[in-house]
Amino acid sequence: MISPITGKVMSLTKERRLVEFRKEKLEIVFHYYLCEESGEQFTTTKLDEVNLNQVHHKYREKFNIPFPEEIIRIREKYGLSAARMSEILGFGINSYRQYESGDMPSVANAKLIQMMEDPIKFIDMVELCGTLEEKLKAKFIQNARQIIDDTNRSNIFINLESYLLGSHFADIYSGYKKPNLKKFAEMVIFFSEQMAPFKTKMNKLLFYSDFLMFKQSCVSISGMRYKAINMGPVPNNYQSIFEYLANNGTIEIFMTEFANGYVGEQFKPKNGRRFNQALFSEQELAILNQVFSFFKDTSTSGIIQQSHFEEGWIKNEKDKNIISYEYAFELSLN
Repeated sequence: MISPITGKVMSLTKERRLVEFRKEKLEIVFHYYLCEESGEQFTTTKLDEVNLNQVHHKYREKFNIPFPEEIIRIREKYGLSAARMSEILGFGINSYRQYESGDMPSVANAKLIQMMEDPIKFIDMVELCGTLEEKLKAKFIQNARQIIDDTNRSNIFINLESYLLGSHFADIYSGYKKPNLKKFAEMVIFFSEQMAPFKTKMNKLLFYSDFLMFKQSCVSISGMRYKAINMGPVPNNYQSIFEYLANNGTIEIFMTEFANGYVGEQFKPKNGRRFNQALFSEQELAILNQVFSFFKDTSTSGIIQQSHFEEGWIKNEKDKNIISYEYAFELSLN
């Protein structure tokens, strides 16, 4: 960015700063351009979005306020329109729709929305709603009871997914996304189709995709947590996750023996399984393609070396910690 004062190029500066929101002081990595000669600070619309998104995400994390996609998912779980969900909750229809579009609910309203995740509490709320016709009440209650029955039958998968990804809330270590195994699996398929990478390279491609997305938007793609190990960043519990994806027919892992005696695990889609881009936004697809273009000619050893320059790996490798997505702001890729 060019300084409007001196006409010279200004440097992008990042510093930790306390920002007040709803009477709470929240620490974020504040981005701005610094005019060194005048000392003036400037931002762009894009930087304002990055700063504001961090504030909102920190506030949601602190008070356990669901993110828009989670609010939508809870409503769609019961097959309700936004108008019906707002009626059951006792919200104004415009307020509820704005919550799904990104507006921040109050802490009290957020708790009501989260209660609806539980079908039993949902039934209670439906029964308390005085404006619904009895036929609709009976229909909604029956649907919720069916969800309870279906959940009881599918608890094995639910428990397996929690084991593989963890049952954490969306926070800074998940890139403010609830872990999504389907999306993560599709990311694996994308790179398997494009590159047929070995496991070590695959781990780095996934890391760079999620962290680059966070750098640009303050949310990750998959909600995956990444751990720093000696070979670079890897998805937490990656070995079990990849084994699960291989066993359920998502990918094939081919064992390749090299002349030095080492064995490599190479990823390819199974039986013509194709990448499902419908699960991803345009920005997410652009990120995946950007990471592919950047690393398509990079060897496994080359991408390991690249990852060892990343601040998130350097600061966390010694203790093999989970890497905070705040380190995405120091990522070498733009």
